[in-house]
Amino acid sequence: MRLVLARCSVDYIGRLTAHLPMATRLLLVKADGSVSIHADDRAYKPLNWMSPPCTLKDELVDGSGTWTVTNKTGEQLIITIESVDHDHSQDLGVDPGLQKDGVEAELQRLLALHVETFGAGWSLVRREYPTAIGPVDLLCRDASGAVVAVEIKRRGEIDGVEQLTRYLELLNRDPLLAPVKGVFAAQEIKPQARVLAQDRGIDCLTVDYAVLKGTDDPTQRLF
Repeated sequence: MRLVLARCSVDYIGRLTAHLPMATRLLLVKADGSVSIHADDRAYKPLNWMSPPCTLKDELVDGSGTWTVTNKTGEQLIITIESVDHDHSQDLGVDPGLQKDGVEAELQRLLALHVETFGAGWSLVRREYPTAIGPVDLLCRDASGAVVAVEIKRRGEIDGVEQLTRYLELLNRDPLLAPVKGVFAAQEIKPQARVLAQDRGIDCLTVDYAVLKGTDDPTQRLF
């Protein structure tokens, strides 16, 4: 991981255009190739970012110049750097991954048992399918036999969509699996996450934990 504190401006060039004026910001480059730009607010959310796979062209000379980040569809982040206050790289090693809480782990177990929740004719290939960046919650096949990667969250937010996107990028490099589609499943999915998922070609599914667990019968509801 590379952390750069720099005075910079940022221009996004793609389906839309966006501009961040000159200011001091944190530039974060991860081992997976992703680049994100952060301010000293917004908690963990970046001002702008480019998800992998993408390339970074570093044209800094004596602490000033440009970074050009380009993804596979040709979208670009042009980061114009006026000065660099700090530049540090650190190898974080292999992360053990997130340990799911009780509800999330139980959702995964129940959906694996009731894979037909995703559609008639679906079958389970494997739970916790391993990849180089962590396990995919469920790997399935739909009624047509196509491979589908399922990411399961209690609350579906943008981070979960980004996580599934990274898994899909890796899985689609495997000729024995490709093409691999994605499904983002959660008890509640935020509107912003739905929009991002739709943009990435990922289907969303809201799941009812009580129904899966067998403690609720939706046919007996008045409303």
